[in-house]
Amino acid sequence: MADITGSSATVQKRDQAERLAEEISSENVPTNAVVQNLQRQVANAFILYTNYKHYHWQTYGPLFRDLHLLFDEFADAVLATVDDFAERVRMIGQDPVSRPQEILTTASVNVAGHGQTMRQMIEEADANLHDRLEEVTTGAGRRRSAPTTSRPCTRRSSAAGTERPWTCPSPCCNASSSSEPG
Repeated sequence: MADITGSSATVQKRDQAERLAEEISSENVPTNAVVQNLQRQVANAFILYTNYKHYHWQTYGPLFRDLHLLFDEFADAVLATVDDFAERVRMIGQDPVSRPQEILTTASVNVAGHGQTMRQMIEEADANLHDRLEEVTTGAGRRRSAPTTSRPCTRRSSAAGTERPWTCPSPCCNASSSSEPG
């Protein structure tokens, strides 16, 4: 009798888990904002990984060793996030993006350009990091309040080719919500 009761409880728990999984899956359709954001982060992680490896392989100049190792470290770190994002997508009942074309169309990160200078590669990597942090923060539904102080970033002005300080929109810089150069 104890075996029947024990197996009955197991079946009951399994049925409850299946019902819960169905409920979660029905809410998290591919068009759901949470699913779309997670899918985008899976795709972004793949693109960022290939970008960092591209920068790693293309590094040259007096800072070769440091930048070569840094880009390799970034590649390893971002690759580790792919599994977390993809498994989260699976947990809520969807299939994570995995095909190259699907990744390219889902990602908000552009594939690294060719023939870039070291400065351009570093700036592109920096811009991607700031943009991803902003996107993840916004995607998580967090609203940033305007801080009392902000740390200006220095980015190259693409038009003038000169550096100028501006207030970074990224939460990592603890800046205001304005993303326009100041």
